[in-house]
Amino acid sequence: MPRLAARLVPVCTLSLAGLLFGCTRSAAPTAAPTHAPPPTTATPLPPASAPAAASVTPSISRPVVPAGPHPFSALDLLALDRVGSPALSPDGQRVVFTRRMTDMKANRGWRELWVLELQDHASRRISPADDNAHHPVWSPDGSAVYFLSSRGGTSQIWRVAADGGPAAPVTDLPVDLTTLRLSPTGDRFAFSAAVYPDCPTLECTAERLSRRSGSGASGMVYDQLFVRHWDTWKDGRRSQLFVIPVDGGTATPISAAVPGNVPSAPFGGIEDYSFSPDGQWLVFAARTASASEPWSTNFDLYAARTDGSVAPRNLSADNPAWDAQPVFSPDGKTLAYTAMDRPGYESDRFHIVLQDWPDGPKRRLAADWDRSVAEMTFSSDGRQLLVTAADTGNRPLFAVDVASGEVRRLVANGTVSAPIAAGDQVLYLRNDLQGPNELWSVPVAGGTPAQRTHVNDQILAAAQRGKAEPFEFKGWRGETVHGWVVYPADFSADKRYPVAFLIHGGPQGTFSNGFSFRWNPQVYAGSGYAVVMIDFHGSIGYGQAFTDSIRGDWGGKPLVDLKRGLAAALAEYSWMDGERVCGLGASYGGYMANWIAGKWPDRFRCLVNHDGIFDQRSMYYSTEELWFPEWEHGGPYHDATRAYEKHNPAAHVRKWKTPMLVIHGELDYRVPPSQGLATFTALQRQGVDSKLLVFPDENHWVLKPANSLLWHQTVLNWLDAHLRPSASTPPARP
Repeated sequence: MPRLAARLVPVCTLSLAGLLFGCTRSAAPTAAPTHAPPPTTATPLPPASAPAAASVTPSISRPVVPAGPHPFSALDLLALDRVGSPALSPDGQRVVFTRRMTDMKANRGWRELWVLELQDHASRRISPADDNAHHPVWSPDGSAVYFLSSRGGTSQIWRVAADGGPAAPVTDLPVDLTTLRLSPTGDRFAFSAAVYPDCPTLECTAERLSRRSGSGASGMVYDQLFVRHWDTWKDGRRSQLFVIPVDGGTATPISAAVPGNVPSAPFGGIEDYSFSPDGQWLVFAARTASASEPWSTNFDLYAARTDGSVAPRNLSADNPAWDAQPVFSPDGKTLAYTAMDRPGYESDRFHIVLQDWPDGPKRRLAADWDRSVAEMTFSSDGRQLLVTAADTGNRPLFAVDVASGEVRRLVANGTVSAPIAAGDQVLYLRNDLQGPNELWSVPVAGGTPAQRTHVNDQILAAAQRGKAEPFEFKGWRGETVHGWVVYPADFSADKRYPVAFLIHGGPQGTFSNGFSFRWNPQVYAGSGYAVVMIDFHGSIGYGQAFTDSIRGDWGGKPLVDLKRGLAAALAEYSWMDGERVCGLGASYGGYMANWIAGKWPDRFRCLVNHDGIFDQRSMYYSTEELWFPEWEHGGPYHDATRAYEKHNPAAHVRKWKTPMLVIHGELDYRVPPSQGLATFTALQRQGVDSKLLVFPDENHWVLKPANSLLWHQTVLNWLDAHLRPSASTPPARP
């Protein structure tokens, strides 16, 4: 793309460590501050809450943050460790979990295994520093932890003692393993791997890949969709389930008779399959990879014997919509799973279904509870389902009585995930707008939650963040709409602050009380901005009717809510400067930035559009998951042209005049990069102040550490150029 390259404005240079230096801006007021890296006199921080001897990981180049108090920045975001994948030991006394750290030199994330003693809260690293370990599971006697690692070249199963030490390989299979479970009986693993469906062995797949790599030919021929998905071109392989004995042997294919991906592509994981307590069955979710796959959400549940002796049996053939997340009760008598009602609608409500195992009747649990289940597991006694679900700007933890369907709230605030039954307790991960995941516990009967890990306390103690609080207002047709305000980190009541107005994606998403490593409002708060976030009509957590209301009205109700929400925030928080506001959004939020440019052109000093839709017609014919636009707009473009064009930003470019920063990843196949190029073309051709930031190696999200720093610096410099006092006079408001 030489023409694009010729027009790029140099922004900065990246060192091998990923730190920014030599950064310049063009077309910006000289008095506006730039967002340079922290001083080089800063000191690196070791992982928090760990013994000194175990806290050093010499092979990883950690981010460098200021040693003393300082405003929260994008570098702090990278310096924070990410706690995930908790698993309880068989004796209930320890938890193994992953800690994902940022390696600036390698420009990637890196994961270690840690064990937490639940009695004294002591934690220690058990995996070697170079393992990049993930998917940990305990051995039946609790003496060891199995996990996946690619330290040997391909991703395989490894074993390490629970007290730490050298890791030993368990498998040496010819393909990469992507997910891992251990049977409750401890005698066999289930794993997933990408294989060619017509290959009878794993070796066949490896040999075919080797021949293709050595052929010199790169072309691929397709006769049906998908041809690409998320950020990857399809090469004929599918993810399939296998079982292999713990003590070695041949891998037995389990899901091969079902022509689909298990786990589902591109984001499925171990939640897509589950062992029965006796280890004799695997239940998994799969969607048939037929020609209609790109416009279908019909995932079914299948039951298969773990010895491969019985072909998978469809358990949910009676439901043409999405069935997911199979989990067994501890006694093995009940299978619970989530199910949707409406085919083709990915944001329908996931309700709970209970089935007497193996082929008994089904019933809905808590059928009148108007929330969509995100995750669930049984309590240790099997009498409760421990459930997370978006709810009014949070994602709490609930207990649902299996007999009565009564729903109790166990944890009210923040964002809860990965609940684990631990006797009379529930272990879970929790984050909020102030900090990332830590491990917590709460009694199943209800009580005060207790924080069990403090991995990031040291960094958070030094990084000054803004207070966050919810607010509500009357939106479209006077209905109550909720939002969040995050105060500037340096807040003083006698100052007035510019506003970063963040617009979430989805559109069936939410800006909730949760911590994100992308689009984190604390980065803006640390840079002296007030942050306003609105959960407009179409958002999740406010009942299914509220979520459904955006269908066919992308530019209608949400825009009304955004207008009224911003006005309500400015009226309630007098320290916000309503003359200095920039609107920022990604995905649907980027679409809304384009829509605002044509439909609300005089309100904002600037806009930021990350991976947003420019033209609904070209978007439909170039995206991959067709069920999404077909549901949202009532069918394929050629059958519902008027509906697509009703809210098409491309039809209103003649009204565009608000300065806009456009950002796009070239590996984004969800909203293809041509949408960003078209946006920039429309701006440039009309002489509108604009910049384009392109990431050749990123998809719909910006994930690499160096790119994240560049993204944040570019965005904050754009805001500074237009919102700081030295910026030019704002456009007239209507």
